[in-house]
Amino acid sequence: MTNAKKTRTRLSPEVRKDLILDHAASVIDVEGVSALSMERLGREAGISKSLVYAYFPSMKGLLQTLLKREYRRLRLLQTEAAESAETFEQLIRRVTATYLTYMEERGLILDRLAAEPSLSDHGDPTEYSREKSVTYFAEIVRDNFGIDMSVALPALDISFGMPAAAGHYLTRHDVSRQTIEDITVTMIIGSIEALQQKYKTSLKPLVKPKTDT
Repeated sequence: MTNAKKTRTRLSPEVRKDLILDHAASVIDVEGVSALSMERLGREAGISKSLVYAYFPSMKGLLQTLLKREYRRLRLLQTEAAESAETFEQLIRRVTATYLTYMEERGLILDRLAAEPSLSDHGDPTEYSREKSVTYFAEIVRDNFGIDMSVALPALDISFGMPAAAGHYLTRHDVSRQTIEDITVTMIIGSIEALQQKYKTSLKPLVKPKTDT
C-alpha cells in the first residue's frame, strides 16, 4: 500500500492576495473591523502571519485594498448593467438596481470599512472612478436630451449621490429594495426631464458613448 504524500498547492500572488481579502471581508461582515488581525487572517487563510505581512505590510493598507476592490467590483457590475440598457429609463433603473442589490449583499462590509478613521478619505462608493462615470452619463444626457455639457455635468455629478443615499437608507430601514429603487429612479429621471423642459429640447432614441472596459 502506497502512502500518498500531502502536497500544498502553490497559489499565484494575486490569487493568494484575493483569498486573504476574502477572509478579511468575511470577518468584517460578521464581527466588524475590530475583530480583524494579521494573526487571525493567517489562521483563516491557512498561512503564517508573516506571509500575510508579506502581501500586506500594514492593516491600513489591507483595508484600503479591500475597500477599493469592493468599489471596483461594484463599478464593473454597474458598467455591465448600463451597457445592456436600451432606453434611458432602463439605463438608470438597471444601474440603480445593481447598486442597491450590491448594498444589500455587501453594504455592511462597506459601511464598516467606511467608518474606519484611517479610511475616511475612501468612504464614499460613488467616488471610485466617479469622474469617468459622471462624464459617461453626462454625455448620454447631452446626446439624448440635448442638454449642454455645462449643465449635464453638474446635474449628473449631483445625481450620482442619489443611489448612495438610497443605499444608505436601505441598509438602515425596514423597507423593500424595490420601493427604494422606484423612488430613486423617479427622482433621477424627473430631474433630467425638468432640465429638458427648462432648456426646451426634444427627446431622442437612446445613444450611449463607447467605454474603455
